[in-house]
Amino acid sequence: MPRRTATMLASTLILIALLCAGVFIKVPYSEMSPGPTVNTLGDHDGEPVLQISGRKTYPTTGHLNMTTVRVTSADYNMNLVEAVYGWLAHDSKIVPHDTLYPDGKTEQQSTQENAEEFSQSQESAKVSALKELGIPVKSWVIVSTVVKGSPSEGRLHAGDVIKAVDGTAVKAPDDVAKLVTKHKPGQKTVFTIVPAKEQAAATKEHTTATVTKDVTITTAKSDDSGTGRAIVGISAGIDHTFPFTIDIKLADVGGPSAGLMFSLGIVDKLTPGNLTGGKFVAGTGTIDDNGKVGPIGGIDMKTVGARNKGAQYFLTPKDNCAEAAKDTPDGLRLVKVDTLDDAMKALKDISAGRTSDLPKCTVKN
Repeated sequence: MPRRTATMLASTLILIALLCAGVFIKVPYSEMSPGPTVNTLGDHDGEPVLQISGRKTYPTTGHLNMTTVRVTSADYNMNLVEAVYGWLAHDSKIVPHDTLYPDGKTEQQSTQENAEEFSQSQESAKVSALKELGIPVKSWVIVSTVVKGSPSEGRLHAGDVIKAVDGTAVKAPDDVAKLVTKHKPGQKTVFTIVPAKEQAAATKEHTTATVTKDVTITTAKSDDSGTGRAIVGISAGIDHTFPFTIDIKLADVGGPSAGLMFSLGIVDKLTPGNLTGGKFVAGTGTIDDNGKVGPIGGIDMKTVGARNKGAQYFLTPKDNCAEAAKDTPDGLRLVKVDTLDDAMKALKDISAGRTSDLPKCTVKN
């Protein structure tokens, strides 16, 4: 056999062997890629994403698209060939498995956590949108969760409204922990509550719940190393009641990152005219009850997904700007936002064609 032919054959066999080995060698990595992007002003699976009843709404045009990231499942074992291909591809990203599923978190646990975050983001989107429009929203502090085996188990329940602790009015979730930790472990504390059932009935009837009761709980010692602080075994949260019904219909989506775009969509539907002026605007960002926009993960995959769908502008959380600016898809304009009000101002300028002064994302923000 000629030397050249033998060399080519040997090289081919080695390449085949390496490829075979790469298929069987598993690596601790996962893949992120652009997920679906959905217009919050439009329909999804045959029904409107935003459904508002009990309040006048207005026609809308253009796009206010929320964006998502698709990730490999927690139990999927990526092989070396897939990892190398992903590293070389422009529209995917290979990250350590623990980045997506920390502390051995299962896919079921991750899905449940994402669903809870998505639900909370919807509530905050509604609250921030109505506050932006000057529409009053009633809110109160509630028992969010009760730890199994804690002093509160069987005495307090998720959804109970916390009116006071030891006679001191509670106005924010943090007030509860501050008041409880004034005690030493083993001492008693008194919660004044509206039971969850009473509150649910009052909300349904659009009345104010008046039935309260006092619940005495003996505090326990925290498991926190070295603190020894008193606890009762609950987490406190906020619940709201709205003057009309706002439903967000979007299945198979999780996490908090659509909050900003949901809020903008709600504002657009409740006000005359069009926020976008018919333009295709996409974006991302968490949002809290006061309209503060927070950073999210997978920004580079979301910008790719938005541009692939046709977006011209991308509303980008301030703290994600530097990362997003490193590799912005051609034809997509990043617009830096830090609050819902920032986003509203940017949309007003986009609608009017005043784009030269839009807040920009740069590598160093």
